[in-house]
Amino acid sequence: MKCSKRPTTIQLGLAAATAVSLAASLTKSCDAFTSPLANHVNKRSVSSLGAIGLGPDDQSPTLEKEAAEDGMVGQKTFKYANPYDPERVIKGEDGEPLAHITDHDPYRLSRMSNSDRAADAWFGALLESEGESFLGPISEEHKQRLLQKVELVDEPVIAYGEEEWTPYVVRRLPTSPLYPAYGLETYGLPVPRRGAEAWRQFDVNGLIAMDYSGRPEGVGTDKELSEKEVEDAVASFKSKGAWLDDDSCDGRLVYINGRFCPSLSKTTDEVKNLNSADFESGLSTETLELLTRLPDGHTDKLAAEVPDSDKGPLNSLEKLSSPDHCVGKATSQFAINNQQGTAAFAALNSVKAGSVAYVHASMKDASADSEDEGNAPKPVLIVNAQTPSGGSASTEEDKGVAFHPRLLAVADDGSVLSLVQMCVDLNEDSEEAPCATFVNGYTQVYVGANANMTHAFLEETGGQVTSRVEISDEEAAEESIANPREEEAKRPALRDTHFQAIDVHITGDEGSYAGSVMELGGCGRSRIAISTSLLRPGASAAVNGFSLSGGAQRSDMRTNIQHMAQGTISRQEQRNMVGGRSTASFRGRIRVEQSAQQTDSEQLSRTILLSDHARIWATPSLEIIADDVTCTHGATISDLSEEELFYLRSRGLDRTTARNLLMYAFVEEIGSSVDERIAGGFEDENGLRSRVTRRLENLVPQGEKTLVGGEFQSA
Repeated sequence: MKCSKRPTTIQLGLAAATAVSLAASLTKSCDAFTSPLANHVNKRSVSSLGAIGLGPDDQSPTLEKEAAEDGMVGQKTFKYANPYDPERVIKGEDGEPLAHITDHDPYRLSRMSNSDRAADAWFGALLESEGESFLGPISEEHKQRLLQKVELVDEPVIAYGEEEWTPYVVRRLPTSPLYPAYGLETYGLPVPRRGAEAWRQFDVNGLIAMDYSGRPEGVGTDKELSEKEVEDAVASFKSKGAWLDDDSCDGRLVYINGRFCPSLSKTTDEVKNLNSADFESGLSTETLELLTRLPDGHTDKLAAEVPDSDKGPLNSLEKLSSPDHCVGKATSQFAINNQQGTAAFAALNSVKAGSVAYVHASMKDASADSEDEGNAPKPVLIVNAQTPSGGSASTEEDKGVAFHPRLLAVADDGSVLSLVQMCVDLNEDSEEAPCATFVNGYTQVYVGANANMTHAFLEETGGQVTSRVEISDEEAAEESIANPREEEAKRPALRDTHFQAIDVHITGDEGSYAGSVMELGGCGRSRIAISTSLLRPGASAAVNGFSLSGGAQRSDMRTNIQHMAQGTISRQEQRNMVGGRSTASFRGRIRVEQSAQQTDSEQLSRTILLSDHARIWATPSLEIIADDVTCTHGATISDLSEEELFYLRSRGLDRTTARNLLMYAFVEEIGSSVDERIAGGFEDENGLRSRVTRRLENLVPQGEKTLVGGEFQSA
């Protein structure tokens, strides 16, 4: 589909009507006009309808003649070129002049609600929790970013005719205070807000009601295990499909409750754990620069130069598509409305993480793999496991624990890398007292020129949700079973929260990234945000996701694909399956900058609702600034197809098997993109396919379909 910028007749009519209204308002009250347009609009010129395409005014001379007679050509007719000129007088209702406001700090917190203050206190408890930082200068810089409040200053006034001038600005009256953007009242990076765009439909109140200020015991140090503990851990990982033997992988890094386990890991010079000693001895400048980057545009310098034939190499994110279509500073309200809300948590990760998993693929590695009979490269496996106690030594029942997994993956020019991240439970059947856990993960990925990287992220913590929570109390009593809703409310994992930010930058020509994100776990709240930046010509990205939620879960999946260079390609397919009484949301954003001509992008979100009490908000979106692109997007929401179920049952399958088969087929298209060594075969009971099948069977609807209120619903 070629995007066209040709306006329709209705649009032209609306534009004309808007211009007439603007002309009338300008004529009546030019002195009160505070937009930069006031710097160059001629007060006499707006009376002519010829300027808006409605024909000349027979009762008055032409614009040129009128301006020439008055000697006003090229002159500004407004008294104040700067709307904040201290000599400017604005009168109140009583006719008295109002004082200009120049000190805005007294108003910084004036718009905060009780929920906003509680959110700031919750985040502050995480930031100020006991324990030292281990990432050296990265920790210090990011903590400073969090604690340094945003300066409340007006944007500079740019005169008409200058390169950066644009009419699309918002100016305050000099008698009005300047407020920080929503979420920036207390900290230098935006924190959660119940009504903010980044957190819409998420359970913010439930999140901030939990205390996660505890830290795992021994964080920042390696976790030593006995031979018996190693054997038990390996057996547990194998039963969850979270293990690859040494000869089946190029590297393996295992973390338990945020602590690195050398006895369970396979390390090399290219796959290793970076601890505090590495940061103290000094990492390379390039590595430190990569680790310093924050998502959501809060590191303005791009990870690579973006070529542009008109403006030369582009280096600033906030100035892309400038001056009329840039997002501006990352701390502006306009920019924050389009962010994923991950920057503050990425900085928190830098402050609290005990170590960094480091994966580096070089061209030499790719050459070695290519000589191995053409087989695909062996994957690198990163496992983050958590026990019921979360490694906490606290005796306070209501105090949860937080840990912050960190991963940096770099694929050099011409390299090939297969990376698998898994989050799983460990020792879930032990007698450890369960503790509420908050996982705040941050993954950074950089893909060089002609590099090929596949990446899978699998979140499977929290066990399985309670099945059939959608039935009523009366139905449970009739079937003489325990009330599923009451059982779900008692489930310890319902108090857990899992956040994961994945920040991908394709920094070389013809670089390729294929990512698969599967949200399968049973924790109460989960939120995965993946951002992909295509910075160089010919770069391509495929981002596929699957979200499974049931019981009383609240899940959120957010994606952002930003095309910056010419000739880039992206493909995205998101699939959601929502059952029980859970609530899920998906927001996918694709932005095509002015410099990204010949972009080819496709986006599709498909959702199956398994229960009448389940809810989903699916919002795919396109923001296209370039005018030579091929872009499509769409969303569908439905129940399992009655026609397909009838077909399968007519071939001898029972109702439950038919539903399971359709549900699995829906997921398989996403799961098939995961490395085959992890996905496993259909006969492998510990493989990903088998694990997904068991989770789907737990949520499969029961009973026949009945026609209620004119629509088919699960009975």
